[in-house]
Amino acid sequence: MFLKNAWYVAATDHELGRHLHAARILGEDIVLYRALDGGVVALEDACPHRKLPLSMGRLKGDEVECGYHGLVFDCTGACTHAPGMGSPPKAAVVRSYPVAERYGLVWIWMGEPARANPADIIKVDHWGDPAWGVNQGDAMLVHCNYLYLTDNLLDPSHVSWVHQTSFGSASLIGERLQTQVNDDGVLVSRWLRNVEVAPFYAKFVKFDGNCDRKQHYEVRVPAHAVIKAIFTPAGTASETEPLHPDVFLMDSYNFLTPVDENTTRYFWFQMRNFSPDDAAVSKQFAEDVRGAFEEDRVVLEAVQQGMAKNPSKMNLPQDAGPLRFRQKMQALIAAEQASAQAL
Repeated sequence: MFLKNAWYVAATDHELGRHLHAARILGEDIVLYRALDGGVVALEDACPHRKLPLSMGRLKGDEVECGYHGLVFDCTGACTHAPGMGSPPKAAVVRSYPVAERYGLVWIWMGEPARANPADIIKVDHWGDPAWGVNQGDAMLVHCNYLYLTDNLLDPSHVSWVHQTSFGSASLIGERLQTQVNDDGVLVSRWLRNVEVAPFYAKFVKFDGNCDRKQHYEVRVPAHAVIKAIFTPAGTASETEPLHPDVFLMDSYNFLTPVDENTTRYFWFQMRNFSPDDAAVSKQFAEDVRGAFEEDRVVLEAVQQGMAKNPSKMNLPQDAGPLRFRQKMQALIAAEQASAQAL
């Protein structure tokens, strides 16, 4: 069960070109490509005749020709040509999906087309700010349900065990979490005072000694996580201006796109308040973040398998945020389905 009326990431911008790109999103097969003007087209990946994937066909100009009997479909999904027929059959139509491009990513709207508004795509603070660097990030296939990933991204406590050589440290253990439910999602956070700088960040902070550290773990509907890290010299904790001149700020944007019930595509990039044009720093960020996320992937795929065999009904205090997000999603999905059934 997925929330349909929402924007999801379909692909990175460099994955699409003048070729047919097959993707599966929310259990639906979709073919994407760039039209001659560079715009992105997204269509149902199945010819209505014998359901051969259109991605197995040919791109001709801005149209797709089915590789079985030559039916041709335009960017709107309408059939424009049926070989041997005076006019295309009325039933020869495939669904088209609204798309938009933001932040080096291609976004797709999986629900009612009339409700698709690109202005509703998540806003990224500091995007385009010359004082902030960008690690353009990556994409990873994770063989687990997307809600296990949202659980993970609303759980700052896991870093002390899963990411011992990167994001975590022993000094984080036991510090209480604050949970806040918002209209668009859930936020779990905590300040850690006078603690050691975790290994990942120690390479980049501009001060020596211990730090005050803020962990901000937020997941917004349908499955977009904003993870913010603040590191400032011990005794200078603050989230308001003016910040300490040596403060380290990193905003990590994580976008989860369910492929199906048991598989998720995970897209991400990071913003940082230092070294905006330093390619070496961006490369180091990319390598280290990918390594840390691989640690998550191994754990979460094992969780998927374990829960499929014998589901656990036990929760811990740090599960409050993840459970509140699951409840919010369940309510939104139920309301959406009830509305669809009423039409």
